[in-house]
Amino acid sequence: MLVEKKLTAMGLTLPEPVAPVANYETAVLDGGVLYCSGATCMENGKPKYQGRVGEDVTLEEAYEAARITALNLLSTVKSKIGDLDRVERIVKLLGFVNSAPAFHRQPEVINGASDLFVELLGERGRHARSAIGTNNLPMNIPVEIEMIVRVKEEQG
Repeated sequence: MLVEKKLTAMGLTLPEPVAPVANYETAVLDGGVLYCSGATCMENGKPKYQGRVGEDVTLEEAYEAARITALNLLSTVKSKIGDLDRVERIVKLLGFVNSAPAFHRQPEVINGASDLFVELLGERGRHARSAIGTNNLPMNIPVEIEMIVRVKEEQG
């Protein structure tokens, strides 16, 4: 539970895992790799932010939305593997940013998640990444992030 203790020391708590909103799994473990479906900035069953970044949502709010999304992803990971200490490495993030036409700072938005993972996990949190702008996301959310995680085998 070292990772969760560090989260607490950072002043953060894991939310309850978010249930899927359609016919899919929130994450699938295949071999030692966990594939996480797209998550977003849900808090207490609703999006913390809504709208296009650079129009309705500021860069700072979008960064925070990505950070909240990272916590939701970690909650999903814990629900699937039981212990965040089993995270061997965050392998890849795919970030989508609901962007106003003139907004071109998608990487800075997704840094909200990337920065959290590196702060929490150190080198294990460094990952490959894509940050893509789109003109719409479900529920008018500003950010959606998918994640691939390498998982350590269970001890004992």
